[in-house]
Amino acid sequence: MNPISNVWNHPRTSAAGLLIAVTTVASVLSQQGLTLGAAGSGTVVTLVSAVATALLGLLARDPGNQGSSTGSTAKLGAWALISLLLPLPFVGGCSGVTIAQDIVNWTPALQSAVVTVDSTAALLAPQDAPIFAAATVGFDTASNLLVAQAKAYLANPTASALAQMQTQVVTFQQQINVALLQAAKIMDSASEQHALAAIQGVATIVSAILALVQTISSKAEVAQMAAQSTIKLAAVRPLLDGSQAERIVADHYGEPVELARAQVAQAEYAQAQAGF
Repeated sequence: MNPISNVWNHPRTSAAGLLIAVTTVASVLSQQGLTLGAAGSGTVVTLVSAVATALLGLLARDPGNQGSSTGSTAKLGAWALISLLLPLPFVGGCSGVTIAQDIVNWTPALQSAVVTVDSTAALLAPQDAPIFAAATVGFDTASNLLVAQAKAYLANPTASALAQMQTQVVTFQQQINVALLQAAKIMDSASEQHALAAIQGVATIVSAILALVQTISSKAEVAQMAAQSTIKLAAVRPLLDGSQAERIVADHYGEPVELARAQVAQAEYAQAQAGF
């Protein structure tokens, strides 16, 4: 194969490959702690990776390429997804205000999910409702506190405000994990499904907020947060429905489920690697 003619005949594919290579190299450099200098509030590496990701996204969505085959479009979409995912563990160079706003943007969904939990007991078998109610009794207080702290951090992103949010998101995560384990003891299968689905709605959002908090926390702070996590993700993972989490993330960000699926997997991997 002639590489020169291949580039000439398939410019979009070649450009996509180059941009993927850029984001891949950038992620490896970030893993090794190489920043190549500062760029605003981030680093040169994260800036280059973000620009390459944005260009690849535009390339994949280019409306002027209506004549391309479905297969090529699908491949470019997949490449855009890969490019979007690679920088995720290293988005700490992004603006803390941007991350804080993203956390706050999740809070209406969190409050709605907690309302769903509050109304779920009525759907359970009479003998199961008290078990569920006892397992989720602290959700309202925990969610209200996390919402308030997220808004406080957005308004004034200080180290103390971040520390409070770090503590609360892990505390809430642990309450949720306890609730999942308790709900799994419900004997009636229909009640168990209702209970787990309701709790997971909250669990998915808190996990997303935790992932965002990780990105604005130092390694030492993340290690401290993980140390407070006594019930690990591995203990509750078998109780979770991956497709439900993907739909929640996809709906929130207005993105394809395929992208949400990879983002959920990436967040779970990052949390497991950190010790959650």
